Formats: sequence, C-alpha cells, structure tokens
Amino acid sequence: MPEQQNIEWKQSWRDEYLQWISGFANANGGVLYIGKDDSGNVVGVDKYSKLMEDLPNKIMNTTGLTCNINLHNKDNKYFIEIVVESMKSPVSYRGKFYFRSGSTNQLLNGISLEDFLFKKSNLTWDGLTVEEATIDDIDENAIKYFKRKAIETGRIPSLKDSTDTETILERLDLIDGNGKYTRACVVLFGKNPVKFFKSTYLKIGKFGDSYTKLLHQDVIECNAFEMADRAIEVLDTKYLIRNVKYEGISRVEIPDYPFDAIRELLFNAIVHQRQGVMPITIRVFNDRIVISSFGMLPEGLTLEDLKKPHGSFPRNKLMANVFYKGGHIETWGRGTLKVIEECEKYGLPEPLIEEMSGGVWVTLFKNRTNPEFLATLPLNERQLKSIEYLKNNSNITSKIYQELFDTSYRTAIRDLNGLLETEIIKKVGDNKGAKYELR
Repeated sequence: MPEQQNIEWKQSWRDEYLQWISGFANANGGVLYIGKDDSGNVVGVDKYSKLMEDLPNKIMNTTGLTCNINLHNKDNKYFIEIVVESMKSPVSYRGKFYFRSGSTNQLLNGISLEDFLFKKSNLTWDGLTVEEATIDDIDENAIKYFKRKAIETGRIPSLKDSTDTETILERLDLIDGNGKYTRACVVLFGKNPVKFFKSTYLKIGKFGDSYTKLLHQDVIECNAFEMADRAIEVLDTKYLIRNVKYEGISRVEIPDYPFDAIRELLFNAIVHQRQGVMPITIRVFNDRIVISSFGMLPEGLTLEDLKKPHGSFPRNKLMANVFYKGGHIETWGRGTLKVIEECEKYGLPEPLIEEMSGGVWVTLFKNRTNPEFLATLPLNERQLKSIEYLKNNSNITSKIYQELFDTSYRTAIRDLNGLLETEIIKKVGDNKGAKYELR
C-alpha cells in the first residue's frame, strides 16, 4: 500500500521528520511510523526505548504539540507509531509552516502561506483593517450610490432612516470595534484604493491576433462598487462594436456581447479575487473577450461545478456581503449560470472557463464560428472546412458534403449530425431534401 495523505513511513528517526509532524497537524492529521520501509513493511527500529523517551519532548519543544506515541512489536521487530491530530491553530516548526498534501510535505510561503494563515485564523483578506485610513479616504458619493441601490433592491430598507456614513459602514461590518476601517471598506468605497493597495485597479487592453500584440489599453482606478459600471462604459465607448439592425423604422444598436454577462463576471472577479496581487484584466480581441482575475477556485469546487447549481464560496466575504446588499450579486452560486444563460439568449457559444497562471480566465466568444471557439470542440477537418464553406454559401446538403470531401453518405450524415449537436448549424427540411445552414 503506498503512502497516503495521512500516512508516512520512515525506516529510522531523523529530527527533520518533525516537519512531517507539523505538516500533518496543519492538514487533516496523520500517522508517522518509524521502523517501516517505503512499502509499509516492518523493518524494526534501533534504540526504540530511548526514542520513546526523547520524542515527546522533541515534538513538544519544536512544535508545541502533544502526540500519542505508541510502541508496537511485530515478529520481534519494534516500530513506533506517532499519531498527529489536526490542529485548528497553525503549527510551525522552527518558524516555518508545513502542510501535508497527498503523500508530500509542502513548505508554505508567499501567497499559499498567507491563505493558509487566513483560513486557520478564520480571517479573510478583506476583513483586516487599514490602520492609516480615515473618513477622509471614503467617497461619500459611493456611499450614497450604495444606499440608493440597497433601498431599491429592498435588501436594507431601513437605510432610508440612516444618512450618516459611519453608521452605514458599521452596519455593513466595515468598521471594527476600535473604529478602524477594514480593507473591504477602503476597496469598496475608497476615494483612491490604489493609494493603499497597488493592484486594486482594472486593465482593459485591445489585442491583435495574439496575446503579444497589444494595440492600446486603458486603466480604471476607482472603488470596487463602481468598477464594473466604469469598465462597461469604457468597453462600450472605445472597444466594442455595436451592430445595427432595424425593427420597423426604428434603428437598434446591439453590442457584440451581452453587457449583463460582462457585469456579472466582473462582480464575481472582485469578490473571488485574491486581492493585493494582480489587477483584474479584460483582453479584447476581434472574436472574443477574456476576463481574468488572480486566485484559483475554492477547494472542493471544480470548473465543471460552475456549469451547474453550486454553493457560493466568496474569497472576500465582507465585499460579497456589500455587493449582495447593494443588489449587485446573489448569494446562491448562480453567477456563472447567469453568464451562460445570458450568452445563450444572445446566441453566443457557452463561455470557456479555465484555471491558468494562478487565476480564473473566462472567455466570451463573439460567435460560434470563430477559430478560438471551434478549437475547443471535437471537430474533424471535414467539419471545420464545411463551416468555412457555409460562411460563403447559404447552405450545404449531404450530397454537396459528399462531393466536397469525397466521402460516403453515411459519413456525411454522421459529420453533419455532429455539427448539429454543437448548435453551429441548423437543419432545414426533411431528411431527403434537408439543407444545413449556419445558425
């Protein structure tokens, strides 16, 4: 049996194994065996009596832990069992923190260490205070905007009777018991959050046919409560094309993408973002938009879970609470579902959601026939070429398909049915005289 998340085997004792004990304590607990080989076979341990005397003190003095240490005998060979309980508080070894992950012991540092300490201390990044922030750093207009939205949505109707900024912030838990403003308060309603946190801004870039060809860009520096609306305003006026159609004699301008989907993605990015590291980015290409924020999905939540009903696990809980009360988001984990629904209503492909470069990237495709989206589908070369054919011709039939690709009727029908399943094309007419058109 191989080593597992909660089991480690060592043939003899070394003091460096105290790291493993702290790693077990910081994770889900575990058992360290001394006197077993890598396959779990008992090989025996020398000087077991002295180890039984020394280990409790060594463990206590270096980690602060009291472990259950047992001596076992099998076939006249002795081995030691050290049982480590999972600890609610972080456990260090010589000033460093370790964490058991799978069958390895990881040294935590940087972002992973900070996240670990937050979790163990039941804290969040946005719940810490900003010692130097004062009421002069808070934007009164942003508070008024929030108050109006909260009253409109009916989530805090009693705000009608409250006009004092400090009272509103206290009711939102954005001021602690000592009168200090939280990070959430400064990011949400600050006049200039970048003054305190250098990465609390948003970047929009227009790109050519690759990520290396940046054509122009904008930087949006404002509080988080207004950021999504400001970003959409810039996208609408400088980056996105509006398509014109007529309904009767009325001229209607339709943007390439549903703004409700973009707004929802930005709200989600803000409340789930690993703050203080990198800004939220929007990359605009001719055929797609890519929105990214730093911070991986919460533990236990997968990319596939985002496409179905799931729980809500915001990384920045205070900010999520304010967004909810201000009517910007729900608290049911429906954000990605709403984005998918908006794209479907708009006639766009399902968004592509990925974990890359330490964060979550969401791609909205302009239409179902752009190369980036087609690359995500299991299409063969004939099917891809038939899509190009349909871009220049009104329809294709099974007969034309057979002639174009020198294939059988059965193969043509199988390929066309595959394209129907992707909803790239639609079928017009009965089976014998059916024609296939782009949707």
